[in-house]
Amino acid sequence: MAANSSSPAFENFRLFGSAEDDKPNPGFSLGFLDSQQPPLPPPPPCLEVLSSEVCSSVKYNVEPVTVGEITMFKGRVSTQEVFSLSNSDLVPGKYEGGLKLWEGALDLVKALCGEVENGHLSFAGKRVLELGCGHGLPGIYACLEDAAAVHFQDFNAEVLRCLTIPNVTANLTKKAEALPTNPTESDAESVACYFAGDWSEMHKILPFASDDKEKLSENFNGYDIVLMAETVYSLSTLKTLYKLITQCLSRPHGVVYMAGKKHYFGVGGGTRRFLSVLEKEGEMVSKLIAEVADGSSNVREVWKISLK
Repeated sequence: MAANSSSPAFENFRLFGSAEDDKPNPGFSLGFLDSQQPPLPPPPPCLEVLSSEVCSSVKYNVEPVTVGEITMFKGRVSTQEVFSLSNSDLVPGKYEGGLKLWEGALDLVKALCGEVENGHLSFAGKRVLELGCGHGLPGIYACLEDAAAVHFQDFNAEVLRCLTIPNVTANLTKKAEALPTNPTESDAESVACYFAGDWSEMHKILPFASDDKEKLSENFNGYDIVLMAETVYSLSTLKTLYKLITQCLSRPHGVVYMAGKKHYFGVGGGTRRFLSVLEKEGEMVSKLIAEVADGSSNVREVWKISLK
């Protein structure tokens, strides 16, 4: 997930390719998995980012985004200003695409709205974790639906400081302004926390996570709901992501909502690849709750995953 600092420059990496990218190529062997590629340096250390650490030196422009029948706020910041990069979806190890609002995040919010409306899901009083949050719109939706605590995780601390925290603030300020003069206990604001770093080490700092197998086998006080959108594009991280989920998810009733593309052409990942990991491990079951085939990209899906 990182680029070799000794190479002349970071190579731009398109997170979403086209079908042409998936055609056989004699000199191509899954890109980042190619043994001939330069070795990746270790990921940055995991750390908690405080809401007071919001970046004031980068210009943040807020704008509305409509998802179904709800309107939320999202920010726009310059990749050039934050990472000294332009026109790049992803630079492995330096920038993991968090400043762009990906389609899967909107698909996930819309699917969550449907689950809440149908009575299949409630965020009220729940502990929620959004992995690979970027803009954080799914996690923000959980805040607006009265989750007790929502924790946002992204690979890049800069994304959290420059975009996620301002987005959460903008949306929760809107919610606070709409509250009655005498708010009730159910109107209490969600506790939002922010964590940066690689998934392989994230369990060490997340408040509701553990790698203690004995503890996990008991009534583990983990996250009630884990949200993730566009996190399954890389084959090399699917098992790490799966392991983190098992270290975080409350037992036995915790659930995961995952949105992403069915296949990521050119990089080998996809929702079906991740589901194959689940099937192999045998601890979880999955259910397709939404499919989007609007012609703007390859097929996108939203899945609900729960423990057996």
